[in-house]
Amino acid sequence: MTMKTIQFYLTPAAGKKLIAKGIASLPEVREALKNGTILIIGGTTNAEVAYELLSTAGGAEGFDRAGFFRGITVPKGFKFTPHAFIGDVVIKNGKWEKGKTVFDVCQDLGDGDIIFKGANAVNLKEGQAGVLLGSDNIGTAGPAITAVYGKRVRLIVPVGVEKRVELPLKTLSDICNAPGASGLKFLPLPGDIFTELDAIETLTGVLADILGAGGVCGAEGGCYYIAEGEDDEIDALRDLIRSVEKEPPFTLD
Repeated sequence: MTMKTIQFYLTPAAGKKLIAKGIASLPEVREALKNGTILIIGGTTNAEVAYELLSTAGGAEGFDRAGFFRGITVPKGFKFTPHAFIGDVVIKNGKWEKGKTVFDVCQDLGDGDIIFKGANAVNLKEGQAGVLLGSDNIGTAGPAITAVYGKRVRLIVPVGVEKRVELPLKTLSDICNAPGASGLKFLPLPGDIFTELDAIETLTGVLADILGAGGVCGAEGGCYYIAEGEDDEIDALRDLIRSVEKEPPFTLD
């Protein structure tokens, strides 16, 4: 077979959809979906993950993407009335246990179970992600980290490449969390990151790289990608991109 090169563009919204598709295809996720517990902590990227996994498990009826976060970043002056938070998504043995949160279930998780938590920053070279903290505690990260270190529960961090940072996460943490510092705090997360690049490799076998970034009119934060693969791999990648590239931006309607 001959090798082909492909270039394509994804908005952050399309990236979230792609990440969710990739995660839903992972064998360990499919196993936990049937015979274990999956905890998806609220967030806009995790909203797509939750929808995809609930759909795979047999139904996402009643799931509200616009009500699946605790905090959100919007432009200065942007006014909105958020939907009521519906709780984190807990899927146990294929059944959605509605109304529960990370604080209700983490103590009961164990080997084979999986937690999904989003992030605000990702260092692609380190393969690590982190979250910004605005309160005096570490919020939903607390019980999740306790489960990871105390019970060896797997943590997967779905995070878009638009959140990439260059400095090591320890450096960012040291700066933000130093005595006398102001503003948001920073917490590096344990666990495995899962980006658009991981989703592409998982679903098609193709290794992709970021070629460029930027845009306007809703394309802000999007990235150009470049990938090389054999004919059948590139054909699969083209089909995959077509399936997500028109994903509309996240809204609070």
